Amino acid sequence: MARMIRLAILLVALFAGFQATAAVTTHVVGGSTGWLVPPQGPIFYAVWSANQTFILGDILFFNFTTGEQDVARVTEQAFLTCNSTNPISLVKTGPANFTLNSTGAYYFIGTLNNNCLNGQKLAINVTTSPGPIPIPTPRTVPENFTVGERLGWIVPPLGEITYLTWAYNKTFIIGDTLVFNFHNGSDDVAVVTKDAYNICNTSTSLAVYNNSPAAITLNTTGEHYFTSTYNYHCELGQKLAINVTGTGSGSSPGSPSSGTPGPTAAPPSVGASPARISTSYFLIVFTIAMAVF
Repeated sequence: MARMIRLAILLVALFAGFQATAAVTTHVVGGSTGWLVPPQGPIFYAVWSANQTFILGDILFFNFTTGEQDVARVTEQAFLTCNSTNPISLVKTGPANFTLNSTGAYYFIGTLNNNCLNGQKLAINVTTSPGPIPIPTPRTVPENFTVGERLGWIVPPLGEITYLTWAYNKTFIIGDTLVFNFHNGSDDVAVVTKDAYNICNTSTSLAVYNNSPAAITLNTTGEHYFTSTYNYHCELGQKLAINVTGTGSGSSPGSPSSGTPGPTAAPPSVGASPARISTSYFLIVFTIAMAVF
């Protein structure tokens, strides 16, 4: 009889512990900013999601004003091209909840006006457990980076955020080379100081490259600033700022702020993220069970 009582107590404790560790987390998309067209462009939600861990069963809470925004879950291809023609699902009434009921990648966009093209898009990855945070191995071998990738070095359609987004999460070390692709005669690359970069003053450029492709090797650590000497190109967003380290542990300068306040709808209370269920928990319970019996 005493053994049965001990077993009952153990099962109650196990169930209570499971409830505590298996609780889901509600992620308020964009934090206090909510779900809107962010001033910083696509990098805003990329930064937000990079600081989250999405586990099977978690909930995404999209806080937006009905009639002004919406949220569509789409395929990866639709996400990349901002195509809202055939979404997987579409919610027009805010706020909206999405339960992450399968592992893998999820893609969300706003379908109204040009909201997606202006940065209202979110990509996340859902796993079964948080697991250890991987520590990247510092890179020691120099690489070539094509600035803007296929877009090249131009006056970007979305302004300064284009090259800020490109540089985000890239690590630049001594010996790396930046390759600028542009049209000869209608563009160039100017190396400038931080002050000149901030006010778009190219009258005292440190160096100017007129022939494409311009390959610039990064030979010194610290911040490096680039723009174009052509009229208004810098003011319209053709500017790039990066940080070069000797160890591969740096990142691009100028991290975006949290943005302006968004919709006023009250989000759910989330508090601190609950503990996640783990194998070690069951090992502890198993050990206790062996001691009891």
